[in-house]
Amino acid sequence: MTPATPRRERGLVRPYVVTDGRSHPTRNTFDLVTLVMAHSDRPLAGLSPEKRRMMELCLGGALSVAEIAGHLGLPVSVTKVLLGDLVDSGHLATRAPIPSAQLPEAQILQEVLDGLRARL
Repeated sequence: MTPATPRRERGLVRPYVVTDGRSHPTRNTFDLVTLVMAHSDRPLAGLSPEKRRMMELCLGGALSVAEIAGHLGLPVSVTKVLLGDLVDSGHLATRAPIPSAQLPEAQILQEVLDGLRARL
């Protein structure tokens, strides 16, 4: 009797099966930090198990593409294809992450530090 491979034990499905043979999303707007939010009014009937799980994850609040891939244990490329399908069907909305504030110049920081030192 041969032991089962770890992949078979986990029930791994090949990525091309999950994405219906597609290797690229319908839209190429997803970055690892793109935020994804679910529309709670959309029906979940007819969605694949992976897409249904994505919806369940995103109903709790905005998640990044990287977080979704991590939670599902899927490659990011597969996650992007599935997310593209859900955005196209109106189940999900995406937005770019909030840009970080522009850092102040070193000279301004030095002046603040000098002012604080002078007061203490």
